[in-house]
Amino acid sequence: MFGGVDTHTDTHHAAALDHLGRLLGDAEFPATPDGCAQLPGWLTGFGPIATVGVEGTGSYGKQLAISLRQHGIQVREVSRPDRRTRRSHGKSDVIDAINAARAVISDDKTATPKTADGPIESIRALRIVRGGAVKARTAARNELTNLITTAPAALREALRGKQPKALLTACTALEPDLTQLASPTHGTMLALRSMAERIAALNQQITQLDKHLDRLVTATAPTLVGLLGIGTDVAGQLLVTAGDNPQRLHSEAAFAKLCGVAPLPASSGRTDRHRLNKGGERQANRVLHIVAVVRLRYCPRTKAYLQRRTEQGLTKRDILRCLKRYILREAHTAIMKDLAQHA
Repeated sequence: MFGGVDTHTDTHHAAALDHLGRLLGDAEFPATPDGCAQLPGWLTGFGPIATVGVEGTGSYGKQLAISLRQHGIQVREVSRPDRRTRRSHGKSDVIDAINAARAVISDDKTATPKTADGPIESIRALRIVRGGAVKARTAARNELTNLITTAPAALREALRGKQPKALLTACTALEPDLTQLASPTHGTMLALRSMAERIAALNQQITQLDKHLDRLVTATAPTLVGLLGIGTDVAGQLLVTAGDNPQRLHSEAAFAKLCGVAPLPASSGRTDRHRLNKGGERQANRVLHIVAVVRLRYCPRTKAYLQRRTEQGLTKRDILRCLKRYILREAHTAIMKDLAQHA
């Protein structure tokens, strides 16, 4: 028997199919711990379950995927149907659950989900909070600049030309008269001080998160962090992309495709070349690009490679594509070595 589950915030809809794809039954369960515990029992009531396809194992279906694995059921991440399929067959919770089960039967657009039960899940959560804090700090800095630009002349001139750190200190030290807030000068001073205090608080939060991430990432993947050009940020992103269960990365080529650095053929006639891959996880691709740029500047071997490939007629874009693929090969070996120690 095979199962499929369409997951949502409040409910999960499950469908059971036989090996020929015939519907045996469907049911809806609450998206609660009790509901996630009941669903595996309902599925096994139709017979031994080979595999269950679940939509959104990293979001709404995360708890359900954990519950299914605890019952010894193999779980596969199923991609949502594309628009063409939905236009042809319609859309409902039942239809989506059936499509998830049929995708497992045909092994079409499925993947092994992350277990999210190790240190990498902690790294992912901390990186999300840090990323949000960085975005909030950037927005606050832009707002501070706009407030200074439109401030009364005397206040604007007093703050003009200051470096970021000195500007933050000066704005924090402003003392507006709270009884005179109807005055644009005192109202703007209070706004500037409040914004400066917000930026200072975000700076402190980011610094603390960086310390925690440095320790956690280094302890989780010392070999990866030891590679040239790979620091905590790059290593953290690559680890999050890989997940806590390295066995889901069945080959280096699969990891390359996941990160969007698997070369795609772009040959025609007398032209024989490859092009950049626009798919994959773009954040992983971004950090690999950063490593490539760093190595082009500081690594003698990479500089020599750039010169040699340029003489062969490759463009800078093609050389960067090749470099990202080589860097990923090193990173994959390091990740598999590091995660094997935590298995």
